[in-house]
Amino acid sequence: MSYGSLGRNAISALNLGAAGAGCFHNTGEGGVSPYHKLGADLMWQLGTGYFGARNEDGTFSIERFVAECERTPQIRCIEVKLSQGAKPGKGGILPAAKVTPEIAAIRNIPVGRACLSPNGHSAFRTVDELIDFVELLADRSGLPIGIKSAVGETAFWEKLAERMATRKEGPDFISIDGGEGGTGAAPLTYSDHVSFPFKVGFARVYPHFLRFGIAQDIVWVGAGKLGFPDRALVAFAMGCDLVQVAREAMLAIGCIQAQHCHTGHCPAGVATHSRWLQKGLNVSRKSERFTRYVQGFRKELLMLGHTLGHEHPALVRADQIEFSSGVNQFTALGDIVGYNRPPAPFTTLSDYSEADASPDLMPEG
Repeated sequence: MSYGSLGRNAISALNLGAAGAGCFHNTGEGGVSPYHKLGADLMWQLGTGYFGARNEDGTFSIERFVAECERTPQIRCIEVKLSQGAKPGKGGILPAAKVTPEIAAIRNIPVGRACLSPNGHSAFRTVDELIDFVELLADRSGLPIGIKSAVGETAFWEKLAERMATRKEGPDFISIDGGEGGTGAAPLTYSDHVSFPFKVGFARVYPHFLRFGIAQDIVWVGAGKLGFPDRALVAFAMGCDLVQVAREAMLAIGCIQAQHCHTGHCPAGVATHSRWLQKGLNVSRKSERFTRYVQGFRKELLMLGHTLGHEHPALVRADQIEFSSGVNQFTALGDIVGYNRPPAPFTTLSDYSEADASPDLMPEG
């Protein structure tokens, strides 16, 4: 969630809420603001504008990147955003009215001038250059580095899997964003018709990494309306280890989907820099509501996993979930997507015993 598209109260509520729930707070591509540093662990997202790590001409600055990592211990990992589900292949625009002196300083951009995010990255162009960039960030920061992208064609992903397997380098985690993801900055044509929904996109990417034998070496993250337990469980069964949630987080802190984000006149005080409108968002109360949402979501998701006999929902098998595929017909998820996630060291509670207990095999949670 970027400070710029959202106001300081909204970012503060999300950060405090994430800290209370013990989950990561993704900064969004707008850089790390003071309101991202209130307690939660951060996933710093680097988009095409490299905000917080850019030179005056908009190119990437490794010196600024390292400086930000060093002065912000809350940053636990870096997510390089190639594209997002709601508007893949299209950059972003922060209206001039929202580029205050504070935001200009955070992003290293001119005050009062519309801020444009390019359609693509200038720091790399090819798959090997992307891997080189990821390795550079990892070497200089010592942090896990991942990439985020929506899915359209799959030639890129096959090439990435092949080169990662050959070079034994590349992203530590991969976030797959579904086209059903939302943002107030996306043209309707893009949000409605460009990029695959999550289940389709993930099912076209993951098998390439299975084929090259490296799927289990990567942490997989899913996004795209996965903020309900049943949807998240499907994502885990398909191969995800984590899920990202945005829409439900926004609703938890008071977003009413007014679709006035770009105007600066959000009536709920979420996506605005108006001090008067921001008074409608009580940071303390909204942060508590976000914390309770995450706790409830996590509890029900774990309950579903336990119901299926697993210690963690990421152990759920694709053959344990069925979808309606016609009148009185149901098809297993594994048959629909065409693969099954590789088995974990143990898959059910009954598989684990004190006799072979090991710190490396102890389940979390």
